[in-house]
Amino acid sequence: MRNAVLLVSVNFIGIAIGAFGVSYVGAQEKPPSVTRTELLRKSISGIEGKEEVMFVADVPPGAVAGRHLHPGDELIYVLQGTMVFEPHGEQPFQLKAGEATFNPAKHIHNARNASSTEPAKVLNCMLAEAGQPLAVAAP
Repeated sequence: MRNAVLLVSVNFIGIAIGAFGVSYVGAQEKPPSVTRTELLRKSISGIEGKEEVMFVADVPPGAVAGRHLHPGDELIYVLQGTMVFEPHGEQPFQLKAGEATFNPAKHIHNARNASSTEPAKVLNCMLAEAGQPLAVAAP
């Protein structure tokens, strides 16, 4: 009888610990992610197989894009907030609203919102091979 009570007690304790673990893991917040919204995609006159793509990246406070690349040359203009760009093999730099930069095709980089409280918004124009995605994750 004593062994049965001990076995039932251990089972209940295990269930309680498991339930707490599941609720604890479920309560962990995922970091905010970057949202890219394609605004326009058009073929370029006189350049076979190339297209211009315009998109906006919304970057919540504290969000990090992660290492990625774009399949085409990219013109970047910060509409709102402050972004930190971290090009692979180069010094990181910061851009504020109203500032612009260039990112060459397939150049691996990371980008993050420099603020933990204010969102950022970035306008991107990219010249790429037709049909390519807006961004590709990099190792």
